[in-house]
Amino acid sequence: MPLHRTPNVSSLGRLLRDKRGVSALEFALILPALLMLYVGAVEIGNALTIYRRTSQVAATAADLTAQVKQVTKSDVKDIQAAAGSILTPYSTEPLKIVLTSVVADSNNQGKVDWSCANKGGGYAKNSSYALPAGLTEPDSSVVVAEITYSFTPLLGLTSIFSPGAFDMERTFYTRPRRSLKVEKTDTGC
Repeated sequence: MPLHRTPNVSSLGRLLRDKRGVSALEFALILPALLMLYVGAVEIGNALTIYRRTSQVAATAADLTAQVKQVTKSDVKDIQAAAGSILTPYSTEPLKIVLTSVVADSNNQGKVDWSCANKGGGYAKNSSYALPAGLTEPDSSVVVAEITYSFTPLLGLTSIFSPGAFDMERTFYTRPRRSLKVEKTDTGC
């Protein structure tokens, strides 16, 4: 029959003074907070990099389009692909690029001449398009690149620690360089 010992006061005092394992316990308590800080820093870094690159995508798409007198649907697809490659190594799947040629009429009201999107549709021909004040003058035009990137956190966190997925939107305007407007020589996108 085993002997049962009742702890006496001196054993209990010795147990309370024993400091072995305190570091492991503190590390176990702090580890979740450290991991959240690390993951948060990585996610914020990714979001900021992609946001900066979407600005470059918008500027590049508008600039490449504004450098020519005429474009075809094949040219527009090439421009969108070239601009989208700026996002490498990040995925281009959530990227939407809409290229639009907006022509100001004699009253300086913007109307869509043509519009192409790599996903979904662009703007309807001759629809109104509000431009920032002072961007055009009567009978001039501007090329507009609108970029939308649906950002999803790398780890897919959607709790109070992460806003989850959201859209990054950028718009870039530039004037055609070699003509009054960039003509689209074929139909469709």
